[in-house]
Amino acid sequence: MTVNRIERPEQFGRVGVLMGGVAAERPVSLKSGMAVYEALKRKGVEAVAVDITGSVIEALSGQRFDRVFNIIHGRGGEDGVLQAVLEVLGMPYTGSGILASALGMDKLRTKLCWRGSGLVTPKWFLLRSPEDIPMCIAELGFPVIVKPALEGSSIGMSKAANAEQLTAAYALAAQYNCDVYAESWVCGQEFTVGILDGTALPPIRLETPNTFYDYEAKYLADTTQYHCPCGLPEVQENLLKTVAEKAAEVVGARGWSRVDVFMDNQGQYQLIEINTVPGMTDHSLVPMAAKQIGLDFDDLVWRILETSFR
Repeated sequence: MTVNRIERPEQFGRVGVLMGGVAAERPVSLKSGMAVYEALKRKGVEAVAVDITGSVIEALSGQRFDRVFNIIHGRGGEDGVLQAVLEVLGMPYTGSGILASALGMDKLRTKLCWRGSGLVTPKWFLLRSPEDIPMCIAELGFPVIVKPALEGSSIGMSKAANAEQLTAAYALAAQYNCDVYAESWVCGQEFTVGILDGTALPPIRLETPNTFYDYEAKYLADTTQYHCPCGLPEVQENLLKTVAEKAAEVVGARGWSRVDVFMDNQGQYQLIEINTVPGMTDHSLVPMAAKQIGLDFDDLVWRILETSFR
């Protein structure tokens, strides 16, 4: 994707910062959205904060925007629905298009795409009902992590180390009305790699005392450690960045995104998921990585908005 470099804020025109939405990630989106809105105002951009509380079509009705900064996380904002509305309206927007957004939001289909492209992702088992649990145990063993395929921010996820925990984990994930799958637990180091304009930012290595990098560790805890530089030798770090760039390319992500990866104890990189509308809160990861290359928060927001010129 060729991105136009913008020199003056008025070149962006009137920008709608879409935030909130009706998905489980609404509180995070509102926090991200206000951070983005305030950054654009500081840069002199004519920005308008738009809290989406229902139909995006109704929210945009009567509004005149030259482009949109989409910061709605989760279903309805990150899954191709909003992108389709904006395409019909002919309104330029940040981030990935319809197909990549839909694929990226569906963690299960993302894994299928990656595996089909020769990329490595942990083994998984689709749980259609509690009756599938014995077969899942036979296939994956323990421990596993159980996930609703269409939720982000680790919502609805839990680790299971025995049949009783797996049954409870399935019941929790099934509340989110989408496919549920169990994934083999990866022992090793956890990394996340931001992608901006198709190029990987410095990887971040994550450490948390929690069972895994869950919602509390992501947004609330002060005990999570973020290592950037990540501490890998240069050759390994460059390979990690290449894997993340390929993972985003396979899904069709554009503009910006974030890829989550484990390096297992054998040194193999295993792809976990991609976020096509990453968080932009004070605990968020893409701003941390951008800072390592001299890009502060306001400049990062500007660069992301530039990707709306396609």
